[in-house]
Amino acid sequence: MNMDAVKIEGLSKLYLLGAQRNDSLRDAVAAFFSGFGRKEEREFWALRDIDIDVKEGETLGLIGRNGAGKSTLLKILSRITQPTTGQVTMRGRVGSLLEVGTGFHGELSGRENIYLSGAVLGMSRAEINKAFDDIVEFSEIGEFLDIPVKRYSSGMYMRLAFAVAAHLEPEILIVDEVLAVGDAAFQRKCINKMRDVSTTGRTVIFVSHDMSAVTRICNRAVALSSGRIVLDGPATDVARDYMESDFGITAEADFSGRELPPGNEVAKLISVRVLGPDGRTLGSHDIRNEISIEACYEVLSGEPILTPSISLSRDGRNVAFTTQDLSEEWRRKPRNRGVYKSRLTIPGNYLSEGSHLVSFHLSSLIPTHRPHINERDVVGFDVTDKMEGDSARGDFAGPMEGVIRPILPWKTDFEG
Repeated sequence: MNMDAVKIEGLSKLYLLGAQRNDSLRDAVAAFFSGFGRKEEREFWALRDIDIDVKEGETLGLIGRNGAGKSTLLKILSRITQPTTGQVTMRGRVGSLLEVGTGFHGELSGRENIYLSGAVLGMSRAEINKAFDDIVEFSEIGEFLDIPVKRYSSGMYMRLAFAVAAHLEPEILIVDEVLAVGDAAFQRKCINKMRDVSTTGRTVIFVSHDMSAVTRICNRAVALSSGRIVLDGPATDVARDYMESDFGITAEADFSGRELPPGNEVAKLISVRVLGPDGRTLGSHDIRNEISIEACYEVLSGEPILTPSISLSRDGRNVAFTTQDLSEEWRRKPRNRGVYKSRLTIPGNYLSEGSHLVSFHLSSLIPTHRPHINERDVVGFDVTDKMEGDSARGDFAGPMEGVIRPILPWKTDFEG
C-alpha cells in the first residue's frame, strides 16, 4: 500500500488586510502618518480547515476560481509561507514551480542556477551532472546558458525553471499555472513530462484552470472555494461536477434581480445560459453533442436596429470565433420594446476539449456602430472528448492542438 507523500491536517491561513509591517524606522514613520483615519484591520481567511492526504505516485489537481486559495496552499507546501494553524508533513524532496521570478538568483547564470537548485534539494554534484544535459535540452535555452537569468524573458525563465524542477527528480513536484507563460508546444512538453514523472512513482500536485489538462495529467482532483474544500475525488468526476456547480465557471448568469444589470438606456441583459441537447442548463458537454448559448435581453427604446453577437474563447485566452445573428428575420430591421431571446447553436464534433468562455454583445451597427451590452466571459462550459465511440479524438490519447476539433470528410484510395 502506498504511503502518504503529503499529509495536510487542519490547515488554515489568516491574513490581516490593512496590516502594516514596522520592520524599519521608515516603516514605523510611514505607519504613524498613515494611521490617521486609516480603517481598522480585518481578517481574511485564505484557507480554512484543509485536510488532504496525497499518496506516493499520485497526481493531484487543484482547481478553483481566482481567490479560492490554491496559490496560498502551494506556497505553504513549498515552504514560502507558514500556515496560521494546522500542519503539513511531506516525505521526500520537494521541487516547486510557482510564479515566474521565484527560485533562481538573478545575478547567476542559467548553468549556475541549475547547480544551485540541485544543491538546495540536497543533491550531489554527480547527481546534478547526470541530469544536466537533459535539463538544457528540455529547456531549449542552450545558447543562453551562461548569461545571468535576470536577462531572460519570462518564457525562457519559465522553461528553465520547469526543466530544473522536473529533471532533478524530487519525490514531490508542485506546479502552478505558470505554464500558461509558455507557447503551446512547450506546454505540451510540460504536460507530457508531468505524466512521465507520475509513472515513476513520484507525486505531482498541479494547479490549473484548464480542466482538460487536469483530467489528462491527474488521477485525482480537489476543488477549492473561498478557502475550503468543496469537491474531492477522481479527476474526471471532480472536473465535471465543478463545471456544473456554482463553484466553477457557471453555465448560467441571471441578471434579472440586479439593480444595475449590464446594458444602457437602449437595452439591458436579463440572462445568458449554456444548454445541452435536451434544453437543460449544462456546464459539461460531450464533444459529440450540440451546444446552445441562449441570451435573453430587454429592448427599452423602440425602433433600434440591433445585432446580437457572441465571442467564444478557449480558457479565456485564445478567441475561437465571433459570430453575429445574420438571420433575415431581424437583420437590419427595427425592434419594438420588449423581451427577446436569441439562441446560437454549435454543432457536435466542432469545439475542441477544454474550458470555453462566452462573451455576449448587443450593438447598433446602423447608421454607426454603438455597443449597448458588452458582457465578457459571462458564462462558461467545458467540453470533454473521450476515447470511445465516434469521438473526434479517435485513438490518440495525447493533447491535440486547436480551439476547434471538427470531424471532416476524408477519402483514401489504395493505388496498388
